[in-house]
Amino acid sequence: MNFDTIVLGAGVAGLAAGRSLAEAGQRVAILEARDRVGGRIFTTHSPGTDYPIELGAEFVHGCPPELLQLIEEAGLPIYERDGRALCFENGRLEDCSFGDAFHVLDELPASPDMTFAEFLATKTLPEETAQRTASYVEGFNAADAQRIGTASLLKQQQAEEEIEGDRGFCIRNGYENLPLYLAKRFREAGGEIYLQTLVENITWKPGHVTVHTGNPAVSQLSAPRVVIALPLGVLQSGSVRIAPAVGTQSAIDKLAMGTAARITMVFRERFWLDAAPDLSFLFSREQIPATWWTVSPDPAPVLTGWVGGPRVHQLPSGEARKNQALAVLQRAFSRSDLAELLVSWHTHDWQDDPFSRGAYSYAPKGALQASSELAQPNDNTIYFAGEHTDITGHWGTVHGALRSGLRAATQILSQVS
Repeated sequence: MNFDTIVLGAGVAGLAAGRSLAEAGQRVAILEARDRVGGRIFTTHSPGTDYPIELGAEFVHGCPPELLQLIEEAGLPIYERDGRALCFENGRLEDCSFGDAFHVLDELPASPDMTFAEFLATKTLPEETAQRTASYVEGFNAADAQRIGTASLLKQQQAEEEIEGDRGFCIRNGYENLPLYLAKRFREAGGEIYLQTLVENITWKPGHVTVHTGNPAVSQLSAPRVVIALPLGVLQSGSVRIAPAVGTQSAIDKLAMGTAARITMVFRERFWLDAAPDLSFLFSREQIPATWWTVSPDPAPVLTGWVGGPRVHQLPSGEARKNQALAVLQRAFSRSDLAELLVSWHTHDWQDDPFSRGAYSYAPKGALQASSELAQPNDNTIYFAGEHTDITGHWGTVHGALRSGLRAATQILSQVS
């Protein structure tokens, strides 16, 4: 089967690239190992309710223009999150006092690049402040403070400021509607999506690519070029073999795939209203999960617990995960009836998912330029896309993935026009 461009991965990056190319008149195939589109956007629904449960990406972080324009184009209703952040410490629920924890982040150096742990060691900080700051960096970035670089953290902070990154939005009916819309537009432009099609290896020479899959119906496809929009964790695992090896393999190896876990719990009622009527975030630093959020101002009785970075490995699996999460909430709200109020609970282990092998990427010390290296085509034949290839400082975000897909499509079209 011959195409103008083959795209690997039907996440937002791959769908955005495929749509742009198909609408420009190319014959494009998107290959996806899962039985659905969306990648790390993964929406399910609580039994007996219409509440969308996000097991992957949930928030629109800030006001990234490309993403907001696409949401508007798709006609998807969104709402801005609001409410109060509370902390459960010393046996009490109270307003959070982060002290100097966030001020430390204002002093991040671009040069010399050092790990965040090395940076903290240069500061004279109270132990509690240092621990709180490291926990925030690890939780937000799904990163290890012993690895993530200060240069990339600084670039990320500057990027967030440009898009009002302290604001957050949600798609009311579920994030899955965004990739579903992109897939619809891609197919309307003549594109073909092959689900449950696991790519096994890629052979190539300048101007020609052959993709071999485990799907007998499309076991081999050829094109002058390929866009590889697979997650960083998959690329680093070696499960997709590329021969000969690409020159950007060293850039792939420099980046890191973060670890994170979430557990979303649906209750019969918003039991927290008496103690915290306008609750948005709950932080319980000494517990796991340490971070929780509601869907405020949406009235759905849904709470999500989050663990990012190395602490993920302290979170049990299966029923023990549910029980541990309930125990954290029971202590915070002095309730003993939460098990009876629980309607359903939902979790997904992205680290164990063979089609992601992690949550989202970050740039360790010394890897600031790795994404820019990956964003450069290999002999105008192999192109990379995905949030790990974003060059604007928005690693680990949907809008970073979207930008990377649009960038790859623009690079291809500039060569063939």
